[in-house]
Amino acid sequence: MTTVLYDGDCGFCRWSAGKLRAWDTRGRLTFTPIQSAEGAELLQPLSVAERLESMHAVTPDGRVWSGGQAARVILAELPGGRNLSSIAATFPGATEWLYRLVARHRDRIGRLLGQRVCSVDPSAMQR
Repeated sequence: MTTVLYDGDCGFCRWSAGKLRAWDTRGRLTFTPIQSAEGAELLQPLSVAERLESMHAVTPDGRVWSGGQAARVILAELPGGRNLSSIAATFPGATEWLYRLVARHRDRIGRLLGQRVCSVDPSAMQR
């Protein structure tokens, strides 16, 4: 099973994880906040800053995917997501650009969705 790691202190990130969880009708994904003990263990190879700069997906083989690549891996597990995943794989630069654009504005998007804004202090997390 692929694990999706998201910023649990970010309203938009929690909202997105909830939408993905609802889409995952086959139960192929598990979700955990980056700030959790499980998140820290799964993302141990990454620095604290790297952990917080994007969402991540950890596949059953232990491989860590981040940002747009994580989105591609996650989409491949969702019903009807394979085509979107294939498009993302065909255009990795565009996928990463789009991911970074959304990530850069996640506070603003979160406010538009009525979600609490991000409040993470990376120095508060332990490596």
